[in-house]
Amino acid sequence: MTEAGTSGERRGRSPLVLAILTAIGVALIAAFVSLGVWQLQRRLWKLDLIAKVDARLHAPAVIAPPFADPEDVYRRVTATGVFRNDRESFVQAVTERGPGYWVLTPLVTPRFTILVNRGFVPAERRKAHDRPGGTVRVTGLIRMSEPKGAFLRSNDPAADRWYSRDVPAIAAAKDLGRVAPYFIDADAMANPGGYPVGGLTVVAFRNSHLSYALTWFALAILTGVGLVILWRRGRE
Repeated sequence: MTEAGTSGERRGRSPLVLAILTAIGVALIAAFVSLGVWQLQRRLWKLDLIAKVDARLHAPAVIAPPFADPEDVYRRVTATGVFRNDRESFVQAVTERGPGYWVLTPLVTPRFTILVNRGFVPAERRKAHDRPGGTVRVTGLIRMSEPKGAFLRSNDPAADRWYSRDVPAIAAAKDLGRVAPYFIDADAMANPGGYPVGGLTVVAFRNSHLSYALTWFALAILTGVGLVILWRRGRE
């Protein structure tokens, strides 16, 4: 009597358990498919972004504007003015040439001041690099301000220690007055003496969205296969 009762309980619970597992499986499939579709949408967005940036990089340089937004990043611009070499800043950097500093120098134009990242100098050339006087013309790429500092390292304006190219903070610390809310990464035009070294802007966008999408779709398929196996065994 006891064995028969236990067997009956198991048969009675099986449909309910099967229904619960099926509901969970269907929910997981829906979630995995949604995530896969989202990654495909992200891929289209990323491809569009890459195409736009590539177009900006290869377009003729335009006159540097007084303002810029994220849609202007990596746009080629040109500006004419006088460098305030006495108010340059050094921002710690690690580049393909090793560790050192970016040299950020205010360029005073007839309309406003722009911070120019003139390029990279190793630590030993921090005070021994070219500082042009008179009117100069700079060509480079628009870059947006990098606020607060780097990972685990905050800028220290009072000590003139910089770990990111924070335009408002540098402008305030150097008493530059009205400045453009972006900086220019100077191109690779050689400076006398070889330093600073410009043209080191890294333009790269990671685009792994297709592999992510395929992973989510594969999980959806595997979950579906698992449900089929579950149903077949439940009917045995």
